[in-house]
Parts: sequence; C-alpha cells; structure tokens
Amino acid sequence: MRKDLWVIHLDMDAFFASIEQRDNPHLRGKPVIVGGFPNSRGVVSTCSYEARRFGVRSAMPSREALRRCPQAIFIRPNHAKYAEVGRQVRAIMRRFTDVIEPLSIDEAFLDVSGQDAVHVARELKAAIKAELQLTGSAGVSYCKFLAKLASDMQKPDGLTVITWERAQQLLPTLPVRRLWGVGPATEQALNALGIFTCRDLLAYDLETLRKHFGKRADELVELARGIDPSPVVPYREAKSIGEENTFPVDQTDRAYLMELLERYADNLAAELQRQGLAARTVTVKIKWNVFVERGPKEGDFLQIPRSQTLPMPTSDARTIGRVAREIFSRVEWEGRKVRLLGLSVHNLVKKGELFQAYLPL
Repeated sequence: MRKDLWVIHLDMDAFFASIEQRDNPHLRGKPVIVGGFPNSRGVVSTCSYEARRFGVRSAMPSREALRRCPQAIFIRPNHAKYAEVGRQVRAIMRRFTDVIEPLSIDEAFLDVSGQDAVHVARELKAAIKAELQLTGSAGVSYCKFLAKLASDMQKPDGLTVITWERAQQLLPTLPVRRLWGVGPATEQALNALGIFTCRDLLAYDLETLRKHFGKRADELVELARGIDPSPVVPYREAKSIGEENTFPVDQTDRAYLMELLERYADNLAAELQRQGLAARTVTVKIKWNVFVERGPKEGDFLQIPRSQTLPMPTSDARTIGRVAREIFSRVEWEGRKVRLLGLSVHNLVKKGELFQAYLPL
C-alpha cells in the first residue's frame, strides 16, 4: 500500500432529489421521492432527507414508501438532466486531479496524493455548492475503503478525515458488514462463527477463516486492520465479473454448493459496487467429474453454463445470490459429482448513467 496515497471519496447528497429541489423552490424542505409512482410496481430511485426521516430508502417499493410517508411528493426521474449535472460535477473534480474513479453518476474516488487532501476536499465541496447549488459529502483517508467509510459518517454536506491513528480507534468496533465484500451471506457466516466486529475478526484464527472463506479471509483481515492496497483507477469498461473454484475433492453436497454460490454473490456484488456497475445477466458454471473426449489428443471435463437475464440490472448481493440459487436448483445432476463451481455476471452497465433507466415507473 502506498504510504503517500491520499484519497477523497465524494458522494453527492440525495443527488436526484436534491436536483429536483434545487430546480423547484416549492419542493424545498419537503419529502421528495424520485422514482416509480405508488400505483405502479415502481421503486424508489432516491429520496430527499426529509423523506428519509420516515424510513424511506432507495430501492424500496414505492407503495411501501407512500405507506411510511403519506405526504411524500413523487417525481418521475429525468435521466437526461441528472446525467448533465453529473457531467458538471465530474468537470469540477477534474480541476483538482485527473485520477478519478467513478462509482456511479453521483460518487467517485479522487487520488489527490501530493496535495493537501483536506484543503482539496473543502475547495471541491465549495465549488460544487457555489456553481451547482448542490452539496456533497467527502471522506478523506489514506485508502479507498476508509475514504468511502468516512464520506458516510457526516451526511449531508459533511467532511470527515480518517487518518491511520483514527482508523485504529474506529475499526475495532466496526460491524463486519461494513467491510467491502461482506454481503448478507458472508455476514451470516461470520456471525455464525461469533464474529460481529473487526475486533472479533482479528482475534479469530486465520487458518480457520481461510477454510471458511478462502482467499477472501486475508482480504477481510487486511481491511479490518485498515489496509486497502487498491489504487484509484480511472473507469475502464468491464465485460464480465466472475469467481470460480475447482475443488480438491469432487462435491455432492448441494447445501454446501448453494452456500458457496451465496459467497460468490457477495464478492461479485462488492466488486460491481466498487466499480459503479450493475449486471443484467447471472451465469452459473458447473464442471462435472465426467471426462469428454474432444479429439484424438484432447479432451476436457463436461461443463455446463446456465444463465438468467434479469428484468432490471442489479448490484445487490441478495438478488444475485437468489438468481444463482434458482439456476442451480434447476440443474439435473444425473448422479454426477461437481468438480468446479463458478458464478459470473454479464451485460454490465454503469449504474449512474444506465441503471436508473430500467426502473419501472
């Protein structure tokens, strides 16, 4: 990990709703929900902080949002307008650094190494507020994981700095679900071992963790120590993201394989979210212990890929895991054993620019 690295994570506050409130004075100070209407099968895209006080959250069914906040004002998304404002925010970012890793239309990492990171964060926030009449929350730290954690600590319009010393104070009591790559299945598996906080994780035997979580065990332990070596990488289009495992002993335990798919789903969802992507297609790959001759000098084990395309792109671990289980449950085993199991996601879209367009209205 670079000792001279300084990262800012900028997360715009209630981006879509804030733009609507900015452009319509009558909406200011009121609970605004951008997304599908309650009389449809729509969901909440985002909502103002006034609506969040009633428990309204992104991705919540609009009917449930209305139940929680009957006085809410529902607005259909204006994707073209949001994309244009997103480009304006990105243009302001580029005044401070060229090393920008977008996560979505309203958040990004900035590598500001060699500069006064706190000063840059203040100037960045001030420029956005003065020129666009919008606010963003910034997290400043020596690595991406902690910068993102920091930006969520004082919302809205916050600025939080996590130094190495402060990280050592904060991390021990941090719930393990806040670590990158810990989705519902991984959290449940960790909790089953009595691991609820980073302190619990660091106190646990590493070899036992590796038996349960493979290479992810080392990555989670490093994050719990405040170590994240991943650099800020400008956006590069990904074709697919996947994970697979060849077993030392062929497997027949369906429950174990289902659990492994859940963990894969957690990891893929974390990577999608890190890159600001969403996926429309989920693929389960199974390689059986049946050798198939392909020609005089070559052959391979029989394998099948099974895919399912979703009606709406997702980066949600629960959704990816559910679809993976559904695919797996439909596979005919015919007495065979599983030599390899993999899970991948395809048809990737940038969440901020394309994902919102799939929301039913």
